[in-house]
Amino acid sequence: MILNKEWRILTIGDGDLSFSASLQKHFSPRALSATVYDSLETLSEKYNDVFYQYLQQENIQTLFDFNVCQETSWINLEKNSFDLVIFQFPLLPAFRNFDEYKTQTKNSNINLLNRRLLRHFLLNSFKYFLDPNGQQLCFITSKDVKPYQQWNIENALNMQTNIHYLGSMAFDIKKFPGYKIRNVDRDKHVRDTQGETYVWSLRCTHSIQEQLHKLPYHGANNCSICRAGPFSTIKDKHVHLQSKKHLQMMSFERD
Repeated sequence: MILNKEWRILTIGDGDLSFSASLQKHFSPRALSATVYDSLETLSEKYNDVFYQYLQQENIQTLFDFNVCQETSWINLEKNSFDLVIFQFPLLPAFRNFDEYKTQTKNSNINLLNRRLLRHFLLNSFKYFLDPNGQQLCFITSKDVKPYQQWNIENALNMQTNIHYLGSMAFDIKKFPGYKIRNVDRDKHVRDTQGETYVWSLRCTHSIQEQLHKLPYHGANNCSICRAGPFSTIKDKHVHLQSKKHLQMMSFERD
């Protein structure tokens, strides 16, 4: 992950605060604020508050009950004051019961709800969190396995906006000692599947762009939605376009 000690960084939804704690301890950015979706009480029950206590000792602003989709939860956060906003391994919390599931998915589906979360993250970050005169960067780190790979992160999240997708970089968890990738609902350490950090900016070009992986699977002989190709023959491409995987992804795209 590309980081600069001069950047002012905001972390979003940092489950047990281990990522923010590692960031502060091993990178010491110019400024750091951390946010958690849960309350402090819930965090303590799930994971204990050891990382929160460390951040308190370091005088790092830490906000609880923070929902990146709800402006009312941001009132204690200084507007447009950051260079970089980071969302690590985002995933909607599980539904509390079947009735909630039916209500939330009545006119939608889980794939779309997760995409919507990430789209709101990007829109709100550039409108409310990032300094227009700063670095103007958003990072989302995710995994290249289901269901994450079905979100079409590189192509779908910034459609019909002035936000530019710049590329991606491998996420090396070894550079963040003490960081535990938590399941959003359980006190468990999620398996360290290879992660990839995706990068957006309001700038169409950026100084870090040369260090990023380019957009994969683009061109007439590929399928960017499914991350498939290049196809060796026209027949192979046609078979893919009629496959269950592609038809499902096209359904997600229409939604």
